[in-house]
Amino acid sequence: MEPEYGVDLKEVFKAIDTAEVLVVRFAIINKRLLIDTRASDDEGPLIRVVPPAASIEERFKTIKQLRPRFHVPERLMSFIWPRHVQTMVDSGVWERITERLAGMGYVGTQEACDLALAELRREERAEELAAVTGDDHYQTLWAARPH
Repeated sequence: MEPEYGVDLKEVFKAIDTAEVLVVRFAIINKRLLIDTRASDDEGPLIRVVPPAASIEERFKTIKQLRPRFHVPERLMSFIWPRHVQTMVDSGVWERITERLAGMGYVGTQEACDLALAELRREERAEELAAVTGDDHYQTLWAARPH
């Protein structure tokens, strides 16, 4: 494990480089990054921010719904990213993901990666604001005084 990032980057890179289907879970946000590298002549790889699944069976069902032209994958790989989304960028993890997917040569894949990153950043920002303001499932330690 590398102390700077809280994960073994070699193992993360290995998962990115070899997984057919990869799910990245985040410590800060309750969304998942779904990466499906399977492709055909008609359909390129998929990268999308998705809600968490209650079970592995539910995740496979979601994948089948998103990718009906493909068989249900035999397995998927997953890892937890314990830091902020920007740290994923700074560490080279995001670049490795986009290089793998965009490197497959399908039109629109780089844009899909960019959209997924923007959505992850929005989700993280919303979660941070909720924590600070005490919204949703957070409770503030120091409530604002009424004026």
